[in-house]
Amino acid sequence: MPELPEVETVRRGLNQLTLNWQITGGDVLLNRTIAYPFSVDEFVNAIAGKAIVNWQRRGKYLLAELSEFKIQDSLGKNPPSTPAPSGGWLGVHLRMTGQLLWLKPDEPLHKHTRVRIFFGDQQELRFVDQRTFGQMWWVPPSVPVESVITGLGKLAVDPFSPEFTVEYLADKLHNRRRPIKTALLDQSVVAGLGNIYADEALFKSGILPETLCTDLQLEQIEPLRTAIIQVLENSIAAGGTTFSNFLNVQGVNGNYGGVAWVYNRAGEPCRVCGEVIQRIKLAGRSSHFCPQCQH
Repeated sequence: MPELPEVETVRRGLNQLTLNWQITGGDVLLNRTIAYPFSVDEFVNAIAGKAIVNWQRRGKYLLAELSEFKIQDSLGKNPPSTPAPSGGWLGVHLRMTGQLLWLKPDEPLHKHTRVRIFFGDQQELRFVDQRTFGQMWWVPPSVPVESVITGLGKLAVDPFSPEFTVEYLADKLHNRRRPIKTALLDQSVVAGLGNIYADEALFKSGILPETLCTDLQLEQIEPLRTAIIQVLENSIAAGGTTFSNFLNVQGVNGNYGGVAWVYNRAGEPCRVCGEVIQRIKLAGRSSHFCPQCQH
């Protein structure tokens, strides 16, 4: 599943490529991909004539701010385009296998393509999703985004937010009697963190994944917070992680997997001490750790 670094990588690519183009229409190939509005035709009609002003990320959600696309008369020259007042929001959640790809319209259609958004006859944004859990929303300009994309209201602070302090993390963890690895996957504790980077952060901070939150001391939580931020920054710099099907908007794999400390490395030697990396299951999810470096 794409986690914060993968979603952030996609966001940056979308901001480089898709802004201020006129959306001329769309084609929904799998109706249930559109979570709101409930009419597929209403979704397509709502985004047509709009332009994307910028893409934001909240946790693992992508939000595109839309504006009406206007063509101004320019005395017979190529008329400039100018975004005008808000046209609402386009929301996307990639879930397990979603991809947003910026392609030419004549590119062969992938069999798992679920939604196509047309930008004239020059480019299109395709939502490709093999497992079909991904979703898209159009939120009208007069409606609070959280009232439509309800998952946003349940998110904790972002790891890159100034609010993500040692005190904040300690407060979130101190009375939870469950393994720290399980707690870190809870989006109401840390927004955007998933299985890969929870394993990596726990390794970097020297904490075993089974350690109960209530047993953590403040001197452990401080390096954990630092490690969370560091592994996320390192992965973003590497373009995210591709173990199965993650691609950025130009169809390129992420490279972090090649330098991961423990994730997906069960049976291999630890990059620090040489001990064999182990894998266990916690709450149905795999956890990878070094029994020598983590305690």
